[in-house]
Amino acid sequence: MSYMKGLRCRECGREYPKEALYVCEYCFGSLEVTYDYDRIKEKLTREAIASRPKNLWRYRELLPIDGNPTDGFNSGYTPLVRAHNLGKVLGVKELYIKDDSVCHPTLSFKDRVVSIALSRAKELGFKIVGCASTGNLANSVASQSAIAGLKSYIFIPADLEAGKVIGTQIFHPNLIAVEGNYDEVNRLCSEIAAKYKWAFVNVNIRPYYAEGSKTYGFEIAEQLGWKTPDHLISPCAGGSLITKIYKSFKEFHKLGLIDKPKTKFYAAQATGCAPIVNMIKEKSEIMKPVKPKTIAKSLAIGNPADGYYAKATVEETCGSAESVTDEEIVEAIKLLARTEGIFTETAGGVTVGTTKKLIEQGVIPKNESVVICVTGNGLKTQEAVQHHLEKPHKIKPNIKAFEECCEIK
Repeated sequence: MSYMKGLRCRECGREYPKEALYVCEYCFGSLEVTYDYDRIKEKLTREAIASRPKNLWRYRELLPIDGNPTDGFNSGYTPLVRAHNLGKVLGVKELYIKDDSVCHPTLSFKDRVVSIALSRAKELGFKIVGCASTGNLANSVASQSAIAGLKSYIFIPADLEAGKVIGTQIFHPNLIAVEGNYDEVNRLCSEIAAKYKWAFVNVNIRPYYAEGSKTYGFEIAEQLGWKTPDHLISPCAGGSLITKIYKSFKEFHKLGLIDKPKTKFYAAQATGCAPIVNMIKEKSEIMKPVKPKTIAKSLAIGNPADGYYAKATVEETCGSAESVTDEEIVEAIKLLARTEGIFTETAGGVTVGTTKKLIEQGVIPKNESVVICVTGNGLKTQEAVQHHLEKPHKIKPNIKAFEECCEIK
């Protein structure tokens, strides 16, 4: 049974049918899924959710499909780690890491959105799927389309990290490396989607795809004991994740599952690609596109589609925004690893580094609950840290050499 009503323009409010549409034909605003919350409230209770399998479909009524889910049965419900050690270093009393570096099957939060997108694409009759990606989405679409038996075309910037390229190629998709940045790749995919009528998950299927990010927020609220944190730091690439986590908290409140959320949201970007952060800091209504230059390639979107909505989320919740340099990203990756045993990719370095900076600035208080979003695995971006680590000790195969090397007496 479907609880999805249709699509609505986020700008002018015009209603659209549940089809492969993503832009309002009147004002060119983006489209968003609407739901029948009255019917959902009768069905979705804390007890009902708790009784279901621990995957993202435990929130089925709030996800945009008409029939039964067909993909992603092992995705989602990742750990919310109480980060005691990192909390001590940062001086924070109650710190958590929402760790999607272990999300199935490709170790990033993109497995959530792709699970939803492919389920919906199949309902709409598509046989070929595609995406424009900075890496993690490429991995997930390639993997999950292989599971689903769908043909896929994956478009990436030609300078992506080797780990992400290999992590896509292994699933044998049609992989196309474009000589340009993500924004140029995305424009090409929009043209291809219009001409060939394929299901591009982050183009013509985007309204459904984006709803998958809500499950990240649903899980945080459930795992915290049906409440929301005081502060949440989210990485921003296209700007969708931070807005959908905010939406997830508001939906849970609308359904009576949690008290009114008072979470302050913080947008985190790399200094070399920070159009959203710059817009927020400058209190500007105009987002100035940038040419990305950062090791955080998964966040390297110079003209983010949901940038204005990310800014609105930060402002509505009385949050803030900050960016970190490549050097700060590397140090944050290392800090998280040595304190919590979590190896994150560069996007996680951005959120941890931003959190550290905001705490030091006094923007985030030390006596309130804080959740840091870690959205991908460090094995994908080893190049970022490989020249910033100590070399292993090299010794002869005897105990004397070991004791001399480690100065053990």
